[in-house]
Amino acid sequence: MAVKRFIHKLEVDHPPGLTNTELFLTNDDLRPVPPENRTWKHWNFIAFWVADCFNINTWMIVSSMVTSGLSWWQAWICVWVGYGVVAPFIVLNARPGAMHHITFPVVARTSFGIWGSLWCTFNRGAMACIWYGVQASIGGNCVLVMLRSMWPSVHDIPNGLPESAGISTRDFMCFFLFWFISLPAIWFPIHKIRHLFTAKAICVPIAGMAFFIWSIVKAKGVGPIISQPGKLEGSDLGWTMVVSLMSCISNMATLVVNAPDFASRATTPGAAVWPQLIAVPIGFSMVSFLGIIVSSSSKVIFGEEVWNPIALLDKFLDNDANGNGPNGATRFGVWFISASFILAQLGTNISANSVSAGCDLTALFPRFINIRRGGYVAAIVGLAMCPWNLLKDSNSFTSYLSAYSVFLSSIAGVMITEYWVIRKGHYRVADLYTTKRDGWYNYFFGINLKAYAAYISGIVINVVGFAGATTHQDVPLAATRIYQMAFFTGFGVSALIYYVLNKIWPSPGAFQEWAEVDESEFTERMEEERDKKARESTDGSDEEKEKSADDDHADVKVKQV
Repeated sequence: MAVKRFIHKLEVDHPPGLTNTELFLTNDDLRPVPPENRTWKHWNFIAFWVADCFNINTWMIVSSMVTSGLSWWQAWICVWVGYGVVAPFIVLNARPGAMHHITFPVVARTSFGIWGSLWCTFNRGAMACIWYGVQASIGGNCVLVMLRSMWPSVHDIPNGLPESAGISTRDFMCFFLFWFISLPAIWFPIHKIRHLFTAKAICVPIAGMAFFIWSIVKAKGVGPIISQPGKLEGSDLGWTMVVSLMSCISNMATLVVNAPDFASRATTPGAAVWPQLIAVPIGFSMVSFLGIIVSSSSKVIFGEEVWNPIALLDKFLDNDANGNGPNGATRFGVWFISASFILAQLGTNISANSVSAGCDLTALFPRFINIRRGGYVAAIVGLAMCPWNLLKDSNSFTSYLSAYSVFLSSIAGVMITEYWVIRKGHYRVADLYTTKRDGWYNYFFGINLKAYAAYISGIVINVVGFAGATTHQDVPLAATRIYQMAFFTGFGVSALIYYVLNKIWPSPGAFQEWAEVDESEFTERMEEERDKKARESTDGSDEEKEKSADDDHADVKVKQV
């Protein structure tokens, strides 16, 4: 009895009398978002993307384009094309979330099946936890620079950790400070965390512009910066530009897949369309331009190329040739910019990793985990995995993570084809929470074999090039070229195979006339089932039963589309 009571205390809130299967399929964060929590308006999505584009990864990706031999304007063209191409994919995959107010793990059930979706969810959740630690480690570097601008002696803190730890006492302190200050932000639900992105969208662009102007002044104008020519021509130039724009798309692959998570909180479906379609390419292109100019200025200012903006800020705090330290104005400027970068990393970690991991882990363990608890699990895993060890060889690790877009693009190809081509907007929301044989998404014992055939096909076409990129072994040039366009090849093959298989073996309700509707009468069915279970429940007093039923009614008030 004591064990049962302990397990009961660990469970998240749920209606009484649910079976074990039902407990594995639903909780408050998996059910459609109630109307009172659909608070994301047009400007919230704009603020979200303006906030998200101001992060260190964005700066470093475009900087790597210049180091690969592109001129500043060639790199900027790649940025415009890359983010301009990926924005429609975000909008397409966000649509079912915005229409039916369900998150990515539930949307994935429509294409991969009730149980088949768990593998895709696990993949996305595991990567979100890993990325949480990596982004927190980068945030720790921002904390170090900020503290050094206030107390220069921080840079000289003696190391008390063994070499096997892979990190010094000073660096671990800064990492832990960033990790710790991130914890309160995880507490807030998605429909309220939008205020963090609004604050970031105001503060961080100001800091970015200040860094931009400061670098130009230090370099004595933009002339010396933009006069640096490109180093490539011919086919080398063409393929380098292809790889560069694909790096922008790969950077967004995770957000393409989990686009329904935030779209599920949209006040109207239209709020998740034009704001994202416009804000993504414009926001990332503007930030990348700042990154190009600021990073390129390092060659003029210090005589060497410094492509990490945090490392560049840190150099401003070094003594000059005469042994003189930075003046008060320089220290304040570094403090303000590094503090803003901390806010930038915090917002990015919440949007791209904490919320995503929370939604995914909720689908894997809905009986015990909700989005808030899942976010804290990601934080704990991010700390326990010692991410600084993964970042020792940053080029290799970035290559592995970028290669992961191979798997994500195949998932996105199946999901987008399912909604826009196969189902044509028709959903049965109630069938997403049941294993009944007549459910649309039961498929073969809860697994859609057609989706997995398409998913694997999208991976196989890139697997040779993937092996070459991650193991640095020689592979055929054609395989390398295919892999260099991994997002498109993976997406295109999986989408095509999924369409053909559904033409041969149509799923229930497939290929109807286009109409974005919920055919399940979700509200009525869920209310009837829960009322019946509440009446049959023998636990608690009649008054408690009545209160539970009332709460359940409030939970399932879903707008009929």
